[in-house]
Amino acid sequence: MDLTFNPETDFKWLLAVPLIPLCGYVIQIFFGRFLPRKGDWLLTTGMAVTMAITVWMAFKAIAATQGGEGFFHESLDSDFGFRWLYATEKGATDPLNVTAGILYDGLGAAMLAVVGIVSFFVHLFSTGYMHGDRRYHIFFANISLFTVAMLGLVLSDNILFLFVFWEIMGLMSYLLIGHFSHDPNSHRIKQAAAACKKAFLTTRVGDTCLLVGIMIFYYHFQTFRFTELWEAAQTTVAANGGEYPAWMTAAGLLVFGGTVGKSAQFPLHIWLPDAMEGPTPVSAMIHAATMVAAGVFLLGRTYPLMSPTVLNVVTCFGTVTALFAATIGMTVFDIKGVLAYSTISQLGFMVAGIGTGGIGLIAGLFHMVTHAFFKACLFLSAGSVIHGCHHEQDMRKMGGLRKKMPITFACMLICTCAISGIPLFSGFYSKDKIIQSAFLSTDLFFQGSSVFAAVALVVAAMFTAFYMFRLIFMTFFGEPKDHHVHDHAHESPPNITIALGILAFFGLLGGKFWLRDLDVLAHHAPWFAQLNTLETLYPGVELQNTYMGVGEVALEHAEHAMHLWAMVASLFVAAAGIFGAVWIYGLRKVDPARITGALGEVYVTVREKYYIDEFVNATVIRGTMVLSKVQRWIDETIVDGIVVGTGKLTRSLGFVSAWIDKRGVDGAVNGVGALAQAFGSAARLFQTGRIQQYVSFAVGGALMAAAWLILK
Repeated sequence: MDLTFNPETDFKWLLAVPLIPLCGYVIQIFFGRFLPRKGDWLLTTGMAVTMAITVWMAFKAIAATQGGEGFFHESLDSDFGFRWLYATEKGATDPLNVTAGILYDGLGAAMLAVVGIVSFFVHLFSTGYMHGDRRYHIFFANISLFTVAMLGLVLSDNILFLFVFWEIMGLMSYLLIGHFSHDPNSHRIKQAAAACKKAFLTTRVGDTCLLVGIMIFYYHFQTFRFTELWEAAQTTVAANGGEYPAWMTAAGLLVFGGTVGKSAQFPLHIWLPDAMEGPTPVSAMIHAATMVAAGVFLLGRTYPLMSPTVLNVVTCFGTVTALFAATIGMTVFDIKGVLAYSTISQLGFMVAGIGTGGIGLIAGLFHMVTHAFFKACLFLSAGSVIHGCHHEQDMRKMGGLRKKMPITFACMLICTCAISGIPLFSGFYSKDKIIQSAFLSTDLFFQGSSVFAAVALVVAAMFTAFYMFRLIFMTFFGEPKDHHVHDHAHESPPNITIALGILAFFGLLGGKFWLRDLDVLAHHAPWFAQLNTLETLYPGVELQNTYMGVGEVALEHAEHAMHLWAMVASLFVAAAGIFGAVWIYGLRKVDPARITGALGEVYVTVREKYYIDEFVNATVIRGTMVLSKVQRWIDETIVDGIVVGTGKLTRSLGFVSAWIDKRGVDGAVNGVGALAQAFGSAARLFQTGRIQQYVSFAVGGALMAAAWLILK
């Protein structure tokens, strides 16, 4: 079996990856309602083919790295691509010479396979979960184009086309989150409409920052291609004595603003919990394989452009997000709400890891991949619970469901272990490395951001284990809280449970598909770390923002020491969080109401999500409304007043002009005409037609002329 990457043929296969679901979308949007089963089989089959291609290409990437070689391919190097905007001949220097091609490296291979796998199983899950929906064919069309946008984003070799697919994804998220707002039978029409509008407007803030940042980089570097941007950034920093210019820091912060919006980082996280108003398959797609992962992927692609100052900001934002979302997750009772805040927290882990740099960069991107598997399974498992409990989402009305829904329980338990960082499960390998990177940065530099990250991420990891096992115990263990819900609960159909089982498999083994020498504690690098290193992610680029001034020996010694400390800390806090959940919600040794009562206002503040939504409503929303009212007053009173006044003045001038025209101009013209008419009438008296009269006039005239001449 030949696993060698062949650019001449394989780039065509990669181009087919987004084109297959795109063709399915076009067919579905026009003819879906007329097809059998409203076309779900067409798009699901197309996604199966897409998944097969992405997995096959990923195997080629992994095979290429087994020999210690890097894996990095650009289609434009093989003359596979096209010029999009240009004003000169090919090859000439032209600031408008914008090209479009495919960048397929280790990061792209991993992420493309993840998107393909998760998207296919979400499509498969949706055939059961969404059955009977009145807009069934529209749902499948929208979720297919949503997938196309993420696939195109991953394959883009330049930041401009990444932004194009980024915006398509934002539009489709608006349509999918608001899916039920068009259903007159839904009791949550207003909530769905408000949620999709909130998501769209909130992410627009980050998107605006991203676009401005892109334009600043383009203004200085005259290119959109990632490889050329990396090289230009390296040259600029070297020419500036190793220092990053202020404009690069500003542009980097603006680009990170795009991540803050799309990946739901504090304070632009507020849209993601409300996005739960969309169907559960949409939640799985947004939280796992698309949308929120796009912001983290953007950081991975633009990392060489980020100054140390920007990376410190990235670390702080990610850490704050990870910790504060984890605290909220412990107070939420909606099963999808718990998972929503867990997503925000895990995104904070990824962003913080990338901000710490070095192994943290690889770990943050790795966590993006492992998180996609177990979070997709968790959301679909929650959807299975909701489906089996006839759309009940409050965990306080559940309990004892593990016997009613054994497959769903097993899948959800596996992925709960993964997100909690238990060894052997996928999340352990990536989250452990993120914490190790924070410890390493603290040991090497002892900066405020790294110290804060090291402590806060460890605490957030403990909270994660606690609230996830709290979900397990409240949902699947104990006595039924609502017998009506429990009596009617049932396991989901095979098209749902098969998707859960396979995603749970990836949640278990997605960190290490094999254990070399039964190496449980990861002394050998996981597959993602073999596929992606700092050297292969950015070939030919000497990163100026990673471990600068640290010798190789000192770095290796610190990495070894911090690996042990990070592993001990990870295992300890995971065990502590699980023990707390077992003690309070499993064994019921402590009444949760006593704890919440003892915490008093602290608990109320966390339960109310730190009143951030209320603060936004009181400041941004109300401020916008006040500003709009002021603008309306200005428009109606001043602008319209000027326009209306100008109209009245013009009308008055029109009356004056009409009077002058009628009395003056027309009077003069008519007077000349009347005078001519009078002269004509007088002259007509002499035109009688009688010859005798004409002869008399002629003789008389002659006599008068003669008399005048004589008298002269």
